[in-house]
Amino acid sequence: MSRSSHRQRIHDEIRARLLAGEIGPEDRLVDHVLAAGMGVSRMPVREALLQLTHEGYLDSTSRGFALPSLSPQRVAEVFTLRKLLEPHAAALAAQARDPQRLQEMRAALEALAAAQGRGDVAAFHRAAESFRNAWLAAVPNAELRGAIQRYSAQVQQVRFATMADAAARATIARGLAVLLAAFEKGDALAAADRMQRFVHDAEAAHAGFAAEPVPTRRAR
Repeated sequence: MSRSSHRQRIHDEIRARLLAGEIGPEDRLVDHVLAAGMGVSRMPVREALLQLTHEGYLDSTSRGFALPSLSPQRVAEVFTLRKLLEPHAAALAAQARDPQRLQEMRAALEALAAAQGRGDVAAFHRAAESFRNAWLAAVPNAELRGAIQRYSAQVQQVRFATMADAAARATIARGLAVLLAAFEKGDALAAADRMQRFVHDAEAAHAGFAAEPVPTRRAR
């Protein structure tokens, strides 16, 4: 395997973990630690982490790589992007009515409900990310899908800040259920409207938690 393809494989593995919500705001990705865990040399891991940083998934810090730090301005900018891009993307996903993706969304909602019932915040977050990844995978416009995925880490940061609150989780669960209904009906207008409302609700919820301290990151 060539060095570039080796780096790309590692990049894709780490990116998949990021999109799945497996890396939290307190986690720190250290190249030599990851290399040891993957059984590879340090250099391709570092190159993959730098590529993910260039793409906006990570920030480079003095002690490794981590999810992007979010200033109030950066949060506002991400929400602006979400309100511009995600309603249209949701409409396209509804029109596609991809059976496999719909089943993945149903499974994610079932997992989300179970996590909410037992108060498992980490499992709730993973289920919410699974739902998001499923509907995004149904968007036929690859460029639009890629643009939205590039700020997935920032979306996760916002969710981490709010999901500890049971009421916020309940709001998310209701919003995703309504969104799934629109996808199942193939109703593009309803999907776009629901997504617009969903993003507005997320922005309002985050504003209420904006003063919460950011957890201390740990080595990983």
